[in-house]
Amino acid sequence: MKKIEIRTADGICPAYDVGTGPSALLLIDGVGMRPAMLEMALRLSLGGYRVLMPDLFYRLGQYAPNDPEKMFADPELRNAWWKRIDGVLTPPLFLRDTEAYLAELAGPVGVTGYCMGGRLALIAAATFSDRIVAAAAYHPGNVATDAPDSPHRLAKNIKASVYIGAASEDPTFTPEQQQLLTTAFDAAHVKYQLEVYPAKHGWVPTDTPVHDAAAAEKHWQTLGALFGTALR
Repeated sequence: MKKIEIRTADGICPAYDVGTGPSALLLIDGVGMRPAMLEMALRLSLGGYRVLMPDLFYRLGQYAPNDPEKMFADPELRNAWWKRIDGVLTPPLFLRDTEAYLAELAGPVGVTGYCMGGRLALIAAATFSDRIVAAAAYHPGNVATDAPDSPHRLAKNIKASVYIGAASEDPTFTPEQQQLLTTAFDAAHVKYQLEVYPAKHGWVPTDTPVHDAAAAEKHWQTLGALFGTALR
């Protein structure tokens, strides 16, 4: 695994580049870059992919890795982080950055995202439909809301095969919101699968207090199946 620098329209974004093979873009969760994310990039690369994992919060400059255990337990600490990143990663900024991320990758691309990254994965798939052929979102939040820029409103632009791994306990992606998303996908004839995991929001990374090993392993299986079909 090597650390590289990607020049975006707004500066230099540190990123990790690991593996060889078809191109995969891994979008981190809202906790930020940390060892557990590096483990996930490495695990994905072992499936035979070149994985690019940018630090989506690079506009903050250097920051110490957050401890999810502490963040989940301490509302004050958690709110301080959310306040710090507010406005740092709006959809327009992310899409501008993604042009630079995709320029680093060759050929068709599969994207997977977690939590916030899951929402961004769907936005990227809708915006860069000429490059992104597979998009996965695990325990995503706020993907089907009343907001005018809600990802479900972009369904008609998605050409990729999509997999959604929803958490059974997730106030940011309720059963009603799941229905709203699937209705939009059905109307747009998106090729997708949505599964609800018996787990809490944030279950995939190994360092969260809600990590579920069995559900996380199934996530790797479903991601492998999605990418294996679309990218090989």
